[in-house]
Amino acid sequence: MIVLWTSLFLLLFSALAIALHKLWWTPYRIQRTMASQGIRGPPYKLFYGNTLEILQFKNETSSRPLNLSHDIFPRVQPHISTWTGTYGANYLSWYGLLPRLIVTEPELIKEVLNNKDKAFPKPEMDEFVKKLLGDGLVTAEGEKWVKQRKLANYAFHGDSLKGMLPAMVDSVHMMLDRWKNLHGDEIEVYQEFTILTSEIISRTAFGSSYVEGRNIFEMLRKLTLIASRNAFKIRLPGISKLWKTNDELESEKLENGIRDAMLEIIRKREEKVKAGELDDLGNDFLGLLVKASHSDDESRRITITDLVDECKTFYIAGHETSNTMLTWTVFLLAIHPEWQDEARKEVLNVFGNQDPYPDGIAKLKTMGMIINESLRLYPPVVGLIRKVATKTRLGKLVLPANMGLYIPNLKLHHNPQIWGDDAQLFKPERFSEGVAKATNNNLAAFFPFGLGPRTCVGFNFATAEAKIALSMILQRYTFSLSPAYVHSPTQLLTTSPQHGLQVIFHAL
Repeated sequence: MIVLWTSLFLLLFSALAIALHKLWWTPYRIQRTMASQGIRGPPYKLFYGNTLEILQFKNETSSRPLNLSHDIFPRVQPHISTWTGTYGANYLSWYGLLPRLIVTEPELIKEVLNNKDKAFPKPEMDEFVKKLLGDGLVTAEGEKWVKQRKLANYAFHGDSLKGMLPAMVDSVHMMLDRWKNLHGDEIEVYQEFTILTSEIISRTAFGSSYVEGRNIFEMLRKLTLIASRNAFKIRLPGISKLWKTNDELESEKLENGIRDAMLEIIRKREEKVKAGELDDLGNDFLGLLVKASHSDDESRRITITDLVDECKTFYIAGHETSNTMLTWTVFLLAIHPEWQDEARKEVLNVFGNQDPYPDGIAKLKTMGMIINESLRLYPPVVGLIRKVATKTRLGKLVLPANMGLYIPNLKLHHNPQIWGDDAQLFKPERFSEGVAKATNNNLAAFFPFGLGPRTCVGFNFATAEAKIALSMILQRYTFSLSPAYVHSPTQLLTTSPQHGLQVIFHAL
């Protein structure tokens, strides 16, 4: 009996010692190590780290609308705004038990994102984001990422991109035809652009239509909302195996539904080839993926799971970033009519009343300046995440293995030390001589689509899409902000208008 009690005592003591080491001693040691290098931050709180404080910050700011100021950083990322003011440009925070270094110094950011020594890979995503994106191009690492990137590069660059432009034009025509049937002259453009960009990615990448993919988009939208509201919620490791929240149950159901729907689209494409309705699987993104899944070359072959994950990634990334880019650019032009007039003059000078065409799109310099300034003030993605693979040096800092890194590009985009005292103003002319001149060759000052080897593969696709849609709108309408609009930028998967964007249109 004494032996049994002794064993139980030793077992409990060992478990307690392990828990204390993980929950208290390790965070304490890391805080001291970083403090000795001049890096401080909000104190670690047992188990939750700083996540409860972050949620409180975000809940407080999201409950209050802004005036029409473009100074959105304190509202969208209030915790980073507050803590960089308190602790300095780089500070240590805690995502539960994970130490995370917030990095805002451009030189350090370049070092992280260029990742020459493979010291700063993408981290493991949380369970909800995994369900949303799988192990697709956005999240993959190593040889798998190289293989996926080659496929995406082939599908979305050069002649392939040029071949997509007619489908983009046709999709915008569908939207404009729909606008003719709307009652009144006020349109909620955020929702309209959601449909438009979903239609474009469906046509260009998957050879279908928004109507055919509507169920997939709806499930992805629900999963995005679940991932967003759980972004700073910490759960005990392993507890989901014993008890699942409603969000966990719903996300599993949505994940399975998305997979089944995408497999059905793939099956239909293969059946059409077998039936002779199509000569081959096609050269759109879906066709390239299906071909890769059947490849005899093992180095090029992808699994069905990889195929589905890539489809999810491009359904999401292919319309979310374009949607928010279009939305905020229209918002800015609506409240800056002088720039709306300049953009319209350029469009009419280049295209007249014709549909946009590739050579003309390349000539839209003023529109390019406007889009860049929109991406600076309202970047679709407001932060990039990396991790420290092994103990390594970053600048003068020595970082422990497995530390998280977070780069808030929104802060860099709004930094007066980089952009001047007018950093919060809409001034497209700052990009009149290109990005390098606007940033004084500081490439880590402006990176709405990432930086380094993992720059978003869809950058040119999204920009072409935005220029086409804006050109066709400007050819037909003048527009202004509706009195019903409430300025409340918020962070979901991308920077979105919390209450939509209501715009009043007048036909030319």
